[in-house]
Amino acid sequence: MSYKTPEGCKFLFSTTFAAAKTVTTLSNADPAIAGVTAHGYTEGQEILLTSGWEDATDAVYLVGTVGGVDNFAVAGLDTTDTDWFAPGGGVGTVQLISNWIEIPQVLTTTPNGGDPRFVDVNPLARRNGFQIPTGFNPASLSLTLGHDAGNANYKTMKDVSRTLQKVAFKQLLADGSATYGYGVLTVQNIAQLTSGQVNQVTAVFAAQGATNEYEA
Repeated sequence: MSYKTPEGCKFLFSTTFAAAKTVTTLSNADPAIAGVTAHGYTEGQEILLTSGWEDATDAVYLVGTVGGVDNFAVAGLDTTDTDWFAPGGGVGTVQLISNWIEIPQVLTTTPNGGDPRFVDVNPLARRNGFQIPTGFNPASLSLTLGHDAGNANYKTMKDVSRTLQKVAFKQLLADGSATYGYGVLTVQNIAQLTSGQVNQVTAVFAAQGATNEYEA
């Protein structure tokens, strides 16, 4: 049993993605093995994967064990369930992520959505209805920031927000454990002013694919 605390936690984003490399094969395994010609990656690097598999695409992963110059394991990607990961259907691209920028002065975070979605079914022949699971609701993370209009990273965030540019997102705990996502980062332009509190703005990261957690 292990407990963690948020003290020392950092939040970062990146808009720097290297040129896309073609994933020629992506196996059904845990972890999945990606075939990428002359990839040049090393274990532990952060990559953005786009894939024909809905449950794997538009997500950030770590490079796992490098098996050779043309293949590597995608750490954290379990594709053994062939009902959801049809054999041969996962090919796509990978891009190396770099130049992480820290989101400044984060005070609180609030996760939103990501919960299961259901359809209510009420057959005429039954007195009791039931629900059919149909997937998951969109997920996002709201971050309350101490407002500092002169902060360079905050200015960069406003530029990214204005253009609705997609970013890689990282939540990094003090022990090195990390959560990753890929999506849209937006931020308010007007601060909320409340007596007895520091001036605040809200930033929201809206994930476009699955988020992935890695222990230190």
